[in-house]
Amino acid sequence: MRISTPMRIDFDTSDWIEIPHMNKGIGSVFAKITVTENTRIVLTRIPAGSSIGIHTQISGDDVNYVIEGKGKAICDGKEEILSPGMCHVCPKGCEHSIINDGETDLVLFTTVPIPHQ
Repeated sequence: MRISTPMRIDFDTSDWIEIPHMNKGIGSVFAKITVTENTRIVLTRIPAGSSIGIHTQISGDDVNYVIEGKGKAICDGKEEILSPGMCHVCPKGCEHSIINDGETDLVLFTTVPIPHQ
């Protein structure tokens, strides 16, 4: 869904999109995505044992707020433990990955800038 005016986003009415091997990661990642003119707003679900593969953040800072589950983020080689209430920010130009090494789904609220030419 693409929006250009203020609106409420109801993720409960959106369908999950399966993204197998996202950025050459392990398993599948599931997402509910809304796109504005400047930002992708995503509810992300990473099942246990799955990951978002390592990639470089090119459009701007990638912000991931942990809603539930546990895992780890790796940003430019530094590992951060993720748990509910924490926010992982991968700055533009950095290389990162998110791995669910927990026993339940890792659920994140994510915002990613859209690059403009």
